[in-house]
Amino acid sequence: MTPKGKLIAIGGNEDKGTEPEAGHSAKVFQHSFIEEGILKRVVDEIGGTSARLAVITSASSIPEEVGGNYVDAFGRLGLTDVDVLDIRDRKDVKPDMIKRLAKADGVMMSGGNQLRLTTIFGGTAFLELMKRRYQEEDGFVVAGTSAGAMCMSSTMIYQGHSSYGLIKGGVKMTTGASLIHDVIIDSHFVERGRFSRLTQAVSGNPNAIGIGLGEDTGVVITNADMLETIGSGQVMIFDGHDITYSDLADVEEGQPFSIEGMRVHIISKGHCYSVKQRMFAAIPVASRT
Repeated sequence: MTPKGKLIAIGGNEDKGTEPEAGHSAKVFQHSFIEEGILKRVVDEIGGTSARLAVITSASSIPEEVGGNYVDAFGRLGLTDVDVLDIRDRKDVKPDMIKRLAKADGVMMSGGNQLRLTTIFGGTAFLELMKRRYQEEDGFVVAGTSAGAMCMSSTMIYQGHSSYGLIKGGVKMTTGASLIHDVIIDSHFVERGRFSRLTQAVSGNPNAIGIGLGEDTGVVITNADMLETIGSGQVMIFDGHDITYSDLADVEEGQPFSIEGMRVHIISKGHCYSVKQRMFAAIPVASRT
């Protein structure tokens, strides 16, 4: 079944109309926060400033601060009906939280630890409602940044430093929220040099397309297929379908491996990629608004 809703996967450190997040290098955002920023696109996709957005900060170790930052950022864009759901453990996934999710026009999942998201929400009625609404409702949006983006796929990276990405076993993976299948999403991709760990992830799962999201950069995913790049940076696509040689299965844990035939694409704003057709496309310049 083709989902009627949309996903917006963001690489982290998105422009919130203020200084960059703590721990991130100061960078000059290349688009207007009010007119072209990623969070403005989230507002537009959920139906504009009269819509209601549920913010999930469960992945973060500082959920109150992160929730407040999103309330402020979306407020600058004119969206005032922002409901921060304070869910820090599975015991907090109560019927009241499910009712609040049911009233929202979209969801925004913050960054932090993606494994926290799957351990808190996996198998709950809350996640099932989110998935059902995404599948069945036109206009329903599930957005996520950093950890909130990485958890969207059925196969999820949860651990692995970039320096060990080309060493067998250096990337740890588990089951994600399964909002979208046949992709693996990584975040802070360019800034933290995570090329190697997505290479290993795709080498071990060559049926999946790897999506590496740069900071202040994301993709709007329509029909669980078409990726449209938004934001100021770049997205890297890793396609393992044409790998002709890989010894990943044969080498010992902790040893380097070899592959041949990995295809890589780079897409910035104004360009798209079809996961199902494995095809790159440019949006006509006149349509890049």
